Amino acid sequence: MELAQHYSRFRVAERLLLTGHSHQAWPDVGFEAQQQAWLDAAEFVDAKWERAAQQASLVQAGFRRLLGDPDGDIALGQNTHELVTRLLSALPLRDRPKLVTTDGEFHTIRRQLDRLAEEGLEIVKIPARPADTLAERLAAAVDDRTACVLVSSVLFETAEIVPGLDLVATRCARRGATLLVDAYHHLNVVPFDVRSLGFAEAFITGGGYKYCQLGEGNCFLRVPPGCQLRPVLTGWFSEFEARTATSSGRASRRVEYGSGAARFAGATYDPVSHYRAASVFAFHVEHELTPERLRAISRHQVDVLKHEFESLDLDPAVAHVVPMPEDRRAGFLALRCAAADSLSAALKARGVFTDSRGDILRLGPAPYLTNDQLRAAVQAFRETAQMP
Repeated sequence: MELAQHYSRFRVAERLLLTGHSHQAWPDVGFEAQQQAWLDAAEFVDAKWERAAQQASLVQAGFRRLLGDPDGDIALGQNTHELVTRLLSALPLRDRPKLVTTDGEFHTIRRQLDRLAEEGLEIVKIPARPADTLAERLAAAVDDRTACVLVSSVLFETAEIVPGLDLVATRCARRGATLLVDAYHHLNVVPFDVRSLGFAEAFITGGGYKYCQLGEGNCFLRVPPGCQLRPVLTGWFSEFEARTATSSGRASRRVEYGSGAARFAGATYDPVSHYRAASVFAFHVEHELTPERLRAISRHQVDVLKHEFESLDLDPAVAHVVPMPEDRRAGFLALRCAAADSLSAALKARGVFTDSRGDILRLGPAPYLTNDQLRAAVQAFRETAQMP
């Protein structure tokens, strides 16, 4: 309960919020930060952007810390889609018209690539399961026609960590292809280190909506060192450096870009989300909520949920835990259910917040929940599943 008191506006001690994998509660400091954003706008009007830039810098530093990439170049965006599409628009798709991905990607990548396939690009979708061999199968699909490999480090439907993606990174480097890793379900619930994972030359995307507790509008694209790509989808914020360099008044005949992550900059945005995110990152540091500590808490909580569920001894046809090695289970417990969507709705009616993806019911704990709350949620599941 010591941590829960800092999330009072979300009433985490009063509700069974098993939404830790999708929308964690925000600590109360975030509310105060959003108010500060309004006050800064009222006081400084257009001059507020200097303060907004300071908040953005703090958010970039927070993501560097979570990525284990202290010198990382971080582009910020309102969502991963705008960042991923800017990257896609920078690829040499005329010369390399092939994109390799999996059938287990989140909708951001899945939908966009499906649409690009309708326009004639070759989209190769590798089955995400079994995850044990996914990296090897992805690597084998990369050739000289491949522009990019797009893959999640943790599968969003089941929370399974994908091992061996350094093999894909090595193959991409040898073939001259770009690697984009979606780390959204990895960051801040499983420790992440760019170099030990073999991702030094990879683009990495993710955001703060889930385990980071930052809320909407806080996504990032980690840009590898020395990037010279020129996105076709480009915002005018990317030319700040270029405008300074050409301040003599002569217009450049070629569209200019800033360096590194600035190449992927957008345009005017709502800075309120960065005020909130910067305050939450500071809160995590103050309370020593490191990725390592959060991983230990998460593994304990997922184990409690799994043990309590398995003790129900339900018919596996009704529901069963999606099997995987325990050390590869990330931030939530995935249950395969015959009627996951209706079960989730019935649980919500009983005050237990979950969600579903197809036939998977997802139970996502969070560090502010107690063991008793987790047990109460499983008890509610038992009563719900046994309803006629």
